[in-house]
Amino acid sequence: MRVFVTGGTGLIGSAVVAELLGNGHTVLALTRSDASARAAEAAGAEAIRGDLADLDALRTGAGRADGVVHLAFANDFSSAEAVANAVAEETAALAALGEALVGSDRPFVTASGTPYVPGRPSVESDPVPTEGPVGGRGRAVTAVLDLASRGVRSSAVRLPRTVHNEGAGGFAGLLTHIARRSGVSGYPGDGTQRWPAVHALDAAVLFRLALEGAEAGTAWHAVADEGDQVRDIAAVIGRRLNLPVESVPAETYGTLGPIFAGDQPSSSAHTRKVLGWEPKHPGLLEDLENIQP
Repeated sequence: MRVFVTGGTGLIGSAVVAELLGNGHTVLALTRSDASARAAEAAGAEAIRGDLADLDALRTGAGRADGVVHLAFANDFSSAEAVANAVAEETAALAALGEALVGSDRPFVTASGTPYVPGRPSVESDPVPTEGPVGGRGRAVTAVLDLASRGVRSSAVRLPRTVHNEGAGGFAGLLTHIARRSGVSGYPGDGTQRWPAVHALDAAVLFRLALEGAEAGTAWHAVADEGDQVRDIAAVIGRRLNLPVESVPAETYGTLGPIFAGDQPSSSAHTRKVLGWEPKHPGLLEDLENIQP
């Protein structure tokens, strides 16, 4: 099928585009710059110029496609206002894409996040949070899944806190960036909190499987590592960068502090059983060995 992809040149998106092209699909990629257009075309996709705020470009892309995969998000967590603006932009984009697909029975796969559930790993049937700093994302994804009643084969691939490739990406990538800047490989609290993770190439396979066969209104977990302790993540980062490993205040991470400090393991047992998804690439701790000093 011809698939319209937003965010197709990012760490996750580039893997998804390659996975789709490698399995017989064609790709229309939303690109916001000449550089990203060249990258998309070099990968074998057709570029559509525009960004997530360009609702006309989104409608055009969806209208020309047999299915849509949404991955784009303005990953600006510098302030509460920046997060709110990014969430509002994505909410409008998802609504525009969804309306363009109503009544078509075409697939619409959106990225989401694994939810936090106190005391146990989250599972696919758990609801995503609809309150808090990123609660708007949960409300927007819920609205996408509700399109199942309006003739859209909508589904959500819930991504863990770290989607990684070659030692980069996700929350672990942010820990690495902060460690380089501060001179300390830090972790909040006692570091026993667990973060789930997945390799970008494995996540890409799940996006394809959901596009090809997920039932309308369903959510799936792209989780390979159910939960790595944050102090273990920081230890690898510290060793690779030759930096001390220490507990630091949660405030070090700004608006993400409360999320960084939380224990949030997640399971993908249902996803593996129903969709036949099986991660094959290195886990997070192994992949972090690719970090260069």
